[in-house]
Amino acid sequence: MSDHGSGLREWLAQKLRPRLAVPAPAAPPRRYGPPVLTADFTSAEQWVAGRSWAYPDGGPTNPGDNKLDHLVTDPQFSRGGTFRACRRADGDWDTGLLTTEGSADGFMVRAGDILDTRVRLPVETGAWPAVWTWFEGGNEVDVFEYHPDNPHLLELTNHVRGGHRGYTHASVAPGAWVDLKVEFGARSVVWWVNGVRAFADGRGVGRHWRAYLIVNLSVSAGMYHPAPAPDLTAMSFTVEHLHVHRGDDF
Repeated sequence: MSDHGSGLREWLAQKLRPRLAVPAPAAPPRRYGPPVLTADFTSAEQWVAGRSWAYPDGGPTNPGDNKLDHLVTDPQFSRGGTFRACRRADGDWDTGLLTTEGSADGFMVRAGDILDTRVRLPVETGAWPAVWTWFEGGNEVDVFEYHPDNPHLLELTNHVRGGHRGYTHASVAPGAWVDLKVEFGARSVVWWVNGVRAFADGRGVGRHWRAYLIVNLSVSAGMYHPAPAPDLTAMSFTVEHLHVHRGDDF
């Protein structure tokens, strides 16, 4: 057979040979400009303390969500970005919560925005820290929730369209500093944990989504996670910084 025929057969064999799919690398975080919000947890213009319409009647308690919280307006409970909880004589806990809802600035995150924050996780069983969003009875996206009884697990949830992942990693631990970044995409919400793409929900929040920010330390009442030990009287977690950068819907 001619060399030409041999070469043709080899070419056809190469074309028809099954090929393994090569997964595309995870997309890096989007580029973005200067922050449109740099959190100042001492600012009465940016934040309202001790009240949130995510709680029945704006608070101060929320037992239906299995929380022992009793929200307080005392700035000592969120001073310098350290959110505290202290046991009360009635069994509830005075807890720190800040929200942009009702503040003078009235800041809202919207579809396409990028939030980045650095937090130090609590060590005490019963602590329930979170950074999340809320507006008119919903629009909730949890940047994170954490419970020290699941020491290496962060809960990442899009309640708007039902995306959720429990992200487990050794770098997540009681007392650890954790860097978080969330892209509130219209078609997909993407979470990054310590520089690693942890979850893209493929659902997003929709193009017209917007919501207020909430940062708080709740206390578990024992149904879903253990309540604090009877001799524990105080707990805390810290937010070193929190920025929001404006982006376009994507």
